Formats: sequence, structure tokens, C-alpha cells
Amino acid sequence: MAFTPKTPFLTTDGIIEVYENDSFNGIVLIERKNEPRGLALPGGFVDVGECVEDALIREMKEETNLDVQIDKLLGVYSDPGRDSRFHTASVVYVAKATGEPKGGDDAKEAKLYALNEIPMDKLVFDHAKIVEDYLLSRED
Repeated sequence: MAFTPKTPFLTTDGIIEVYENDSFNGIVLIERKNEPRGLALPGGFVDVGECVEDALIREMKEETNLDVQIDKLLGVYSDPGRDSRFHTASVVYVAKATGEPKGGDDAKEAKLYALNEIPMDKLVFDHAKIVEDYLLSRED
């Protein structure tokens, strides 16, 4: 009998910084179609046989219709309570894009938010913590 380890689901989330003519306009948040409903960073599950970076680029395109370029790793978020559905571990990247976000796939809507207009109290999962970490990293 083969041993099948039980591990957290691997996900990836992206903080997409949108630029126009080298001017920073804000980050993209999505309105989720599925439970838990609310605002979130775009992201999703890493497929078997897919590297995390490729999953990020794919998920960003599916949910926001933006082609992103990964800038840096923000961190790995793995608190067992971060997702009420099941244990996930998310690799979170900061990425850059140009253009107008448009919701697709699991995103009912994708919208650009100026950093001082992010509705932190409406973010689901641990995304408020992730955004706070991102904002702190910008100050370094």
C-alpha cells in the first residue's frame, strides 16, 4: 500500500502593480464569484506539473486579463486558518502590468485601487495582512 502524504494545498497570489507611462496607478483587487465572497488579491491553485511562477502568470491572466511580469517574492503565507475551506500555503509575488484589469474566471470583477483607497475591511482570507506586508515593503 502506497503512502500518500496529506499536505496543504499550494496556491499563489499576486499583488499586481499597474503602471501607465512609468507612472504607478495602484494595485488590482478582484471581487470573488465564489465563497468566501468579498475582495481579494487575484490568485489560485498551482496545478500538478506547474511551477509556482507559471501558475501566478496564468492566474493573473485568467482573473484580470493582464499580462504580468514578476518583480519579486513578497512571502509565503501558510497559517492553517488563512482559508476557512481547507489548509492552503500561498506563495505571494509582486508583479507589474500595464492596461485596464477586466474580471474573468473566478473573478466577478477586477478593479484598480490607489494604495490609500484599498478597503482593507472587505478583504477575505488573510489578504489584509498580505497587503499590509506589501505596503510596509514599499517603505523600505
